[in-house]
Amino acid sequence: MRHRLFTLEEANESVPFLKDAFQRLAPAQEELTTMRERLLGLQRQRRSNGSSSSESEASRLQGEMDRLVRRLEETLEEITDRGIIVRDVASGLVDFPSLREGREVYLCWISGEDRIEYWHETDRGFAHRQPL
Repeated sequence: MRHRLFTLEEANESVPFLKDAFQRLAPAQEELTTMRERLLGLQRQRRSNGSSSSESEASRLQGEMDRLVRRLEETLEEITDRGIIVRDVASGLVDFPSLREGREVYLCWISGEDRIEYWHETDRGFAHRQPL
């Protein structure tokens, strides 16, 4: 399958979009983690005392979690639909397929950076980033 290749300029033009997307993802992820912990607590409570009093709360919480997961998936899809590869949502780490000296490489960006200043080989990761 052929995928999009980015020039450095095209990739840098995506940085404001990525900053916005990851600013939306971070609080939603935190909220989802909190909800999961609450749901696990309700499930443990229900198992330990056999009570179904928390059943409606668990059902409501599950519905909220499902909606939140859909929102997260939609935001991630916005990113990947542009041809950007998401490596780590929590840190906002992405790669842009690109060409360097006639071979495919990844331009690398992580949340907090103002522009793309690093690249790495396609068989290497973040730890092997090199300055442009």
